[in-house]
Amino acid sequence: MNSRIIGLRMASILFGLMTVGQLTRLFVRPEIIVEGYVFPLWPSAVAVVVLGGLCLWLWHLSRG
Repeated sequence: MNSRIIGLRMASILFGLMTVGQLTRLFVRPEIIVEGYVFPLWPSAVAVVVLGGLCLWLWHLSRG
């Protein structure tokens, strides 16, 4: 394996871990309060789609 493939796979793994973290937030539903404002859950759903897509795309690129 060359360094390009290793870099793509490491980035893919990091995006995958971030996706798992956002999915965990969606299932556990913790209340996050920033200066009295309750942060909604919908940004985590968007993050799951975006991060999951990046994870799969980079993994696919590393295979080719």
